[in-house]
Amino acid sequence: MALAQGTVRLATLGCKVNQYETQYVQELLEAAGWTVAADGEPADLCVVNTCTVTHEADAKGRQLVRRLHHANPDARLVVMGCFATRDPDAVAALPGVSHVIADKERLVEELAPYGVAGPLAGISRFDGHQRAFVKVQDGCLLRCAYCIIPAVRPGLRSRPVEEIAEEVRRLVEDAGYPEVVLTGIHLGHYGIDLSRGKRRDQMTRLWHLLDRLATLPGDFRVRLSSLEAAEARSDLLRAMAGHPRVVPHLHLCLQSGSNAVLARMNRRYRREDFLATVARVRQALDAPALTTDVIVGFPGETDADFQATCAVVREAGFAGVHLFSYSRRDGTPAASLPDAVPPPVLAERRERLRELADETAATYRRSLVGRTLDVLVESPDPGRAGHVRGTACRSVTVTLRGHLSALRRRRVPVEVVGVAGESLLGEPLPGTPEPSRPAPTRWELPLVAG
Repeated sequence: MALAQGTVRLATLGCKVNQYETQYVQELLEAAGWTVAADGEPADLCVVNTCTVTHEADAKGRQLVRRLHHANPDARLVVMGCFATRDPDAVAALPGVSHVIADKERLVEELAPYGVAGPLAGISRFDGHQRAFVKVQDGCLLRCAYCIIPAVRPGLRSRPVEEIAEEVRRLVEDAGYPEVVLTGIHLGHYGIDLSRGKRRDQMTRLWHLLDRLATLPGDFRVRLSSLEAAEARSDLLRAMAGHPRVVPHLHLCLQSGSNAVLARMNRRYRREDFLATVARVRQALDAPALTTDVIVGFPGETDADFQATCAVVREAGFAGVHLFSYSRRDGTPAASLPDAVPPPVLAERRERLRELADETAATYRRSLVGRTLDVLVESPDPGRAGHVRGTACRSVTVTLRGHLSALRRRRVPVEVVGVAGESLLGEPLPGTPEPSRPAPTRWELPLVAG
């Protein structure tokens, strides 16, 4: 028997895929008659979407559940996500939890008690965001030694191209999103399951999806989320280079620049392979932004291993590096590895790598001065009246003159005229809506400012 519909509050921890799935659940519940609770008001139903990538993520999930139960003591409390899948009994024992969804494949059936009658064909909007994430696949077949995710999201499940294309069309034409980010648990494996048993000319891979999205009407751009370097193949680079709406930005996961550490991590490449991929990307795309993930302090990492990582980061010239300190995760092969890196050494290495990453990012920003970038305006610039900030096609932050009321959620062609700290300074090209009061025509700052 379905519960009487009322108000619902949803909360999310974790990755882009989790954020997409929370939006999907919200729209499922809205279709069943629920409304989102106003800020500060208690809800009748709370839904928490959890992450389990680290012990800290589990702790944050427990804290969030307790906090929501305290603020909404009479609400039904549903917990889903990777923590709920990995340890449903521990989640069920948390205060206030009334329902644990451990199997996301049965999401619609699990939500039937709340009036959900059937699945939706994707999402229609992405609340609280200037760009829309679109989940195109789920599951991971890799067995990286440090990662628990394949245990909670096993197998591969790719969505059909036409279903994704229709969702993107709705988000662009109906909801007005100027950028769509394609995401998945292992994005580079999109289509492998759809292609099994088919001839080569009948297969579906990520570049085929990009080719299809390039045919959609509307003024929008497409960004890819994280990829494995081995998956930046010539077919994918051809599609990226051939379709102007696909931005020249790739997030290629490095994790370590030491071959010895990569082998212990059970990664599928050597440092030489990674750098060869970087060279191919730079040859195929025009001044691409390359970003990455690096784990510092994996068990057994020596100073020579760390220096090898620094050398790869320097040679690759990353526009951004997401740094992670290794965190032991029960249930992973790395949890039993000896030779843990002492915390003071790990912290010192992380700081050294952060400084290097800042240097390579600054070098990349300087290389963009004089170029015209496509900037998606997102917020006012808190330090500069009459100016706004946004994210460029090449994943850098740009500050430009203008008012948010005129430019919010708009893509603006901007000439980069300088650098200030971690942002670029840009001048809108002619045709951009003008602010309602006079503004300087050029930046008064020097080309490079601190």
